[in-house]
Amino acid sequence: MPHFLDLESTGPEALRLILDEAKRRKQARAGRPKGTPDDDAPLSGHMLAAIFEKSSTRTRVSFDMAMRQLGGAAMILSSADMQLGRGETIEDTARVLSRFVDIIALRTDDHEKVEALAAAGSVPVVNMLTDSGHPCQIVADLMTVEERLGRSVTGTVWTWLGDGNNVCQSLIEAAGLLGYEMRLSVPAAYDPDDTIVARAEARGARIVVERNPEAAVKGADVVVTDTWVSMGQSGASARMVAMGPYQVTEALMARAKPSAVFLHCLPAHRGEEVVDAVMDGPQSAVWDEAENRMHAQKAILLWCLNTLG
Repeated sequence: MPHFLDLESTGPEALRLILDEAKRRKQARAGRPKGTPDDDAPLSGHMLAAIFEKSSTRTRVSFDMAMRQLGGAAMILSSADMQLGRGETIEDTARVLSRFVDIIALRTDDHEKVEALAAAGSVPVVNMLTDSGHPCQIVADLMTVEERLGRSVTGTVWTWLGDGNNVCQSLIEAAGLLGYEMRLSVPAAYDPDDTIVARAEARGARIVVERNPEAAVKGADVVVTDTWVSMGQSGASARMVAMGPYQVTEALMARAKPSAVFLHCLPAHRGEEVVDAVMDGPQSAVWDEAENRMHAQKAILLWCLNTLG
């Protein structure tokens, strides 16, 4: 069955199918009340169990609303309120939930947990976030950029500034699938996983490490950043010092193309990784990006349940 655990295993054809479906469904709903189901209600009678081991705003709301608009329902679960939080194994949790629901989603730390959930269960599993990747976010990012630029992301130039974290790693995977250049402007001690970079390069992606942020953003189509200290990470003081030169300012954005798009998956620490003038400026697409999480999730859920299109 199709699991959505990372973009690399999803593949380029499926990723493009998901992106096109997300755009189609968004356009079809224009002007409708957000709580009304899509006309076809393709997931009527289907139930999602969404398990959160990490706090969430956009992921939680977007998955819940995605299921509602598709005609289904979502069960929002906290591991602290489940036996999972009291020692029950992820494998046993998968086996039990598979008897009750049609699809399971997990937001957690260790990527091995979502892999174990998929291996032990008998329904599709979606990675809502792990320390290794954030594939659902990147589908929304790709969709947002294509909306703003009016064309495919293939052949575009993306610059990542700051920590080479899970979001960065999923963007690198997408570069390998869709053929855009990825410039990594990060402090040397915070590079993304070499294996993920190597896999993207093996697919033909151009991955460039450029420590100088001014050089990295020059002529870029997309500028992306994220918080410098993610949930559960240690060494905050050292990170803040190392990341300082990579703050996205108006002057830095001015070195990108005039049509360049600024992205941030949120929540943003304003005044740290990005200044207000960029977050709220005309090149910022962060609010469209946040909304597109829901549309992207709808297409992902449909793909996992073999009801896409």
